Amino acid sequence: MNFQTKIDILDNLSKLDILIFSTVLFITIFSVLYSETLKKKKASEESEEESFLDLLVMGRTLTLPMFVATLVATWYGGIFGVTEIAFNEGIYNFITQGLFWYIAYIIFAIFITHKIVPYKAVTLPDLVGKMFGQKSAKLSAVFNLFNVLPIAYTISLGLFLTLIFGGSLLINMIIGVTFVILYSMWGGLRSVVFSDLIQFSVMCISVLLVLVLSISTFGGLEFLKTNLPDTHFTFTGKNTILETLAWGFIALSTLVDPNFYQRCFAAKSEKVAKKGIFISTSIWFLFDICTTFGAMYARAVIPEAESSQAYLTYAIQLLPAGLKGLFLAGILATILSTLDSYLFIAGTNVAYDLVPKKLKGRKVIHHFGVIFVGFLSIALAVVFDGNIKTVWKTLGSYSASCLLLPVIFGYIFPRKIRDNQFIAICLTGVIFTTIWKIIDREGIWANIDELYVGIMATSFATAISLFYDAKRLKN
Repeated sequence: MNFQTKIDILDNLSKLDILIFSTVLFITIFSVLYSETLKKKKASEESEEESFLDLLVMGRTLTLPMFVATLVATWYGGIFGVTEIAFNEGIYNFITQGLFWYIAYIIFAIFITHKIVPYKAVTLPDLVGKMFGQKSAKLSAVFNLFNVLPIAYTISLGLFLTLIFGGSLLINMIIGVTFVILYSMWGGLRSVVFSDLIQFSVMCISVLLVLVLSISTFGGLEFLKTNLPDTHFTFTGKNTILETLAWGFIALSTLVDPNFYQRCFAAKSEKVAKKGIFISTSIWFLFDICTTFGAMYARAVIPEAESSQAYLTYAIQLLPAGLKGLFLAGILATILSTLDSYLFIAGTNVAYDLVPKKLKGRKVIHHFGVIFVGFLSIALAVVFDGNIKTVWKTLGSYSASCLLLPVIFGYIFPRKIRDNQFIAICLTGVIFTTIWKIIDREGIWANIDELYVGIMATSFATAISLFYDAKRLKN
């Protein structure tokens, strides 16, 4: 097969491919409309408060299959980011974007799910407020807003549309996000979950097809070892151990990720949430195997291709007619399933956590939040110059270094940190992380990531708070 480094994707699609792609898109839209008919059947029997609870957490009725489908689908919107890392650095991607995260998921399932259920919270800031106080809830809501900004997934959708239809990245981001905003506002978490059921199935089949056909066409590991640099088979790739481990701390930000909490709050029971996370982790493991090695095959076959586009370019040339359309639908599903979830959570963040109490719980405010965050994400995608890895690294560093430690401490030692102390600890992390990020550093200091500085700052601030309390009680 004669693979090219750059292709016109539309020219490579048959009528069958376009039919299959359109069918998957139609079924996804139909699932959203169907979820809304289910909601209308219940609406007449609900109070306004129950209706808003249904909008945010499906009335806490999320079953195990739905929990797994929506959680898995929500996590892979940055597929162009992970395949770019795998294309450039091999199994380093599996370690930093896979293994570290599995550890975080298992920690969440074993040590956190049973701690959050008794609070009967609706959002992560709501939970923080019940643990520490209302000032802490407002501050965590601000953190939450930046944490759920779907910048990377806005970029991914823009890249996808640009590769298919051409045009500028900015225009395609605006078109794509506008479409997602419209259906994200339609029926709340229920619509997101029902669309995720379709998207989950298609995205898993798509990446599996690429790996299976790659192995059958070119051979197994021997082919990759012959055609790839040795660094593609090392845990750290071309990076230092400290740079690699920084991703481990970023992965721990899952422990304060609002999407994880939202699904757990919506689950029918603690058992559903815990079991669902374990099942999801096994699926994520298989998915990461497929995307990592699929992108490594792309590097081996078309090494001169643009790294952010190489996986898609390679797959379209590898797959036969019909499967190309399914694959493209799978890539789109991967992006949309994450983007719609983050937009929905962002709207929830505004409508439930940030607005004044008299406006809290109004659906129109939720819709405004979705629209505001959608277009803010487009603006910030331009600021980050379309670099998905930089987006993940920047936002993940703040979440892991500033919010993670005090929240985890609150789980282990309830009521030991008070409202004002929580704020002081988080802001200390923000200040030191930002300073370290913007100052010029030389020598050994140049290799110290701002994430480590933020973690040390929050740890120090926590220790001072506890020492002050102990001294005050002693006196």
